[in-house]
Amino acid sequence: MPSGCSNRRLAALGLALLIGPATIPPVQAANERWRLGVFPVVNFAGYTSHFGFRIGPGGGREQHSGLDIAAPLGSPIRSWWGGVVSDVINDGRCGIGLVIRSGDYDHIYCHLGGQMSGGRYQSGRVLLAAGQRVARGQLIGHIGMTGRTTGPHLHWGIRYRGQWLDPARILQAMVRSRRSVGGGAPGR
Repeated sequence: MPSGCSNRRLAALGLALLIGPATIPPVQAANERWRLGVFPVVNFAGYTSHFGFRIGPGGGREQHSGLDIAAPLGSPIRSWWGGVVSDVINDGRCGIGLVIRSGDYDHIYCHLGGQMSGGRYQSGRVLLAAGQRVARGQLIGHIGMTGRTTGPHLHWGIRYRGQWLDPARILQAMVRSRRSVGGGAPGR
């Protein structure tokens, strides 16, 4: 081990290789933070579109700023981390969606089922509005087909200080951090 380099520092450096040095949380808390993340889709059926450039539904090349996670219509969606709802979205692209702020991170959930009314999102027993706190792993919605979508799925995006991150790499970091502390692979 290099002089002055602890195991914790090495783990953080490993995360830097995964997602870039400017996008990791503070070194002293990196392992704990990644280990605490929650996979957002309860009834996982597969990944249908990756982060980065792809061919869009119209046939043209486009940037895709998230990870599409397929699940049966109506499947529960959980918050990746605890935080505060910073925006409730209803547009032609994302459809019905939520933005949750967790410190320097924004996690975005699009194509939700349910309805919007007066700036509030409702789906079953879930009722959320901007400014409301949510806990890590809390039920925040259900899989829908709102906005621009060809099937039921969650579009899950993550920004760190305004920069889009690849959620697949976040999931890899979560798995690695759990293995490094003896917690095994994450449950879904």
